[in-house]
Parts: sequence; C-alpha cells; structure tokens
Amino acid sequence: MAGAMRAGSTTLLSYTWRNIPLSSPSQCSRKLRVSFPSSSFPSFTHFKSLCCSPSSSSVNAQDNITTSACKPPLAEEGTGESLRAAVEALDIRVGCVLKAWKHPEADSLYVEEVDVGEPEPRTICSGLVNYIAQDELQGRNVVVLANLKPRNMRGIKSNGMLLAASDASHENVELLTPPQGSCPGERIWFGSEEESNVQSDAASPNQVQKKKLWETVQPHLKTTHNCVAMFGERPMRTSSGLVSCRSLKNANIS
Repeated sequence: MAGAMRAGSTTLLSYTWRNIPLSSPSQCSRKLRVSFPSSSFPSFTHFKSLCCSPSSSSVNAQDNITTSACKPPLAEEGTGESLRAAVEALDIRVGCVLKAWKHPEADSLYVEEVDVGEPEPRTICSGLVNYIAQDELQGRNVVVLANLKPRNMRGIKSNGMLLAASDASHENVELLTPPQGSCPGERIWFGSEEESNVQSDAASPNQVQKKKLWETVQPHLKTTHNCVAMFGERPMRTSSGLVSCRSLKNANIS
C-alpha cells in the first residue's frame, strides 16, 4: 500500500516495503517514509515509478504497477542462503544396521551397531522400541546424522542419530530409507542429481553443536504426499535416487 499527504511545500510519502525490491525478506513488513519538496515530484505516480523495478514480474492489483514480489520468509521458503549453508554442513550418510538389541537400562531404547562407511561400526542409541520391531531394524539400510557430538544414553555412548519421519502426534514413526543400491557411508544431499558434487565439507561435531545447525535445519525437514524426504523444496538424495519413508505423508523428520 502507498499514500501521500501534502504539508506546506513538502509532500510526505509513505510506501510499504513489499512493493520495493528487497534482498532481505525479513524487512517485508516495514514501511518507508520519505519527505521531499513538492517540486521534486510532479506526481506521486512518478515516485512509484522510481521505487518499482520495471523488470519485475508481479503486479499489485490496487496500484496497477509492476513490482518485484517479496521472497517468502526462510521458514516458509526453506532455501535461504543461511539455511542452505546449515544443511550442507550436516554429515548425513547412508548407514546399515548390522546388529540391534534393547538397551539394558532403558526400555524405550535400542542399541545399534551401524556401518557408515568407517573402519569400525558406530554405536547409536535410538528411541524406537515402541515403533519398530527389532527384527525389522536389524540388517536394514538407514539414514544417519553422523556429525553430532556423542551423547551418553544411560551408560552407553551414542555416536549419531537415525533419522525418521513421524506424524504430528508422534504416535507413528518410520525410519527414512535410502533407495535400493545406496552404499553405506555415501553422503546424502538435498537437491538435483547434479548437485551431489557441490556440497561443502561437513562441519565438525563441535561446530554442529555450537552453531545449532541441526536445530536450524530440522524444522524444514518434511515428507511429501509421496513420502519423499525434503528440505524445503529440495529432495533428499543418494546417487541411487530419492530417500523416503514407507507410508507417512506430510510428516516431520527428526
């Protein structure tokens, strides 16, 4: 929206930022107030023509002027530069559960030995006892967040996290599954097939914790109506195809 009022020899102009091309979506709701001598602007239309990009692709119906559409907030868009850097810093890999057993000190936890392409399998604790049968977990390929700091889980050090989809009530949980042909240790990425070679190096576990990289990325991880895992609008991939879950649609991933 825009408006103008005349006070003596000065025209006071108020213009909403969303009609002006911006580089920062967080400023979309702010207003620009500018005062100019009336002689500087023969008409308010002239001022609008200065503020609006002639190459923009969207039209403001009320003012009938061509404007540059404001980018949606990062939380909705899911592909902002800071978020993209955060997700690329995560070391998400294909893993294979070699062995799984119930934690001796915690009824809800499994302890797994997981091959993530390293000389020795990792020990990971997962709260999946109430959702996945032990024989379904053992021997299957999974998706592992591998650059978390180790955590002590009731006396057992857990070195990573298995990623899973869950519904809003968290009553149903399904592990993310790499496509057939994916190899343990392969690093997973988000985007097109061609973008596998442009990932940045993974952050250290200390950096992941200090910068809260997982906490930044996790709210933007969802499954589609086809159960494909996504970061914003970017699908999760291995070299063999798309990562998905069995049946949970539009679900959270954690």
